[in-house]
Amino acid sequence: MNPWITILRRHKVVRVSAAAIFLYGLAGAATSPYQSVIGIRELGLSDQGYAAIALIASITNVVMAIAIGALSDRFHSYRLPLILVSGFGVLGYGMVWAAPSAFVFGLAAIGPLALFHATNSMLFGNVRAQSHLFDAAETQIVNAVMRMAISLSWVLVPGAVGALLAGQSSMIAAYLIAALAALACMGTVGFWLDPDRPAPEAEADPPIGGTGTSPVAPSSGRTDRPVQVRLPGSVFGDMLQVLRPRLLVPVIGVALISQVLHVNGAVLPLIVTGQAGGTPEDVGVAIGMVALLEVVFMFAWTWSLRRLSLTTALAAATAIYLGYLIGLALATEPMHVFAASLLAGVGAAGIISIPISYLLDLISDRPGLSASLIAVNMFLGGAIGAGIFAIGAGLQGYPAAAILSGLAGLLGAGLLIRRGQA
Repeated sequence: MNPWITILRRHKVVRVSAAAIFLYGLAGAATSPYQSVIGIRELGLSDQGYAAIALIASITNVVMAIAIGALSDRFHSYRLPLILVSGFGVLGYGMVWAAPSAFVFGLAAIGPLALFHATNSMLFGNVRAQSHLFDAAETQIVNAVMRMAISLSWVLVPGAVGALLAGQSSMIAAYLIAALAALACMGTVGFWLDPDRPAPEAEADPPIGGTGTSPVAPSSGRTDRPVQVRLPGSVFGDMLQVLRPRLLVPVIGVALISQVLHVNGAVLPLIVTGQAGGTPEDVGVAIGMVALLEVVFMFAWTWSLRRLSLTTALAAATAIYLGYLIGLALATEPMHVFAASLLAGVGAAGIISIPISYLLDLISDRPGLSASLIAVNMFLGGAIGAGIFAIGAGLQGYPAAAILSGLAGLLGAGLLIRRGQA
């Protein structure tokens, strides 16, 4: 039997977590493509105001993801925190739909929705906490299954929501769809996820305040040295662990790779509707094509990790994505973008799925805290991507920003490889 199907059949925690993260992704896929349109054009936010809200929301999200992850580790509880953070999604999306205004939009973004987006890393942490149930080969597949579930939600949902609301005077109903998805996510966790069961003593966390060594997971294929982590005596101290050089350097390396996705999100519609002479529909086609290819090629990247180290595979995926960005920068018609998108699907599948295993291995004896590094990576990747976009676009336009982003991604891959050899 296919090992992917076998894992889903054998492990309820994987089935439920994958279903929950699919619903989480559905909420984002229903709103994210239209968020700026709703906030700026419908509710009257200025460009600067919208950008400020997005920045504050990102900071709130990463802080709360780390704090909730640390608390979950301390109390060995992931189910209750997941119910809490997913419930904030119902509140946040629901209040924007029920009382649409610039004030409510900003309040929801920096408050309940910033908390809701901690659901992503918490679900990975929940599965990681049960890693003693999986053998070495299964661990990589489990991470890929989780990330694939998010990608599946992005294959059709943005286009389906756009078609459903086409011709309407407002897109605000997208937030009702997202609120229902968040409610389904909360229900999935609350009714189907079993109560937390701590790992066997041999794999349990070392005592708080002691010294723990985070061994590299046997499934990773990495040759990096384990990270020595001293567990402090407070949640605030736990949060400060991510600033330790031994953790911050690899996280920055992964963020340099991840920023290519953020920069692509900015330059793709601008290049397609600009120098390539395409339409917004062409942008949607390209995005859907890449999302579908991501799902397919995640299988291939997971298989490749049987023979390659995580850092080598990640470097290969980044090089492929650089090829896509160069093709995008040179595109003069939509067909050029569609052709380049074939490379984008292959490279993005690796860039999206492989770093999750790498980040989770950095503090492998603290599932919640290590999973919070996913949120840290998203924040840093977005910040670095914004800087690269501004520099590249200011120098030679959007094509230059795309190529500069790809080169920075290779720099990040080189940093991880060098660290693994140190």
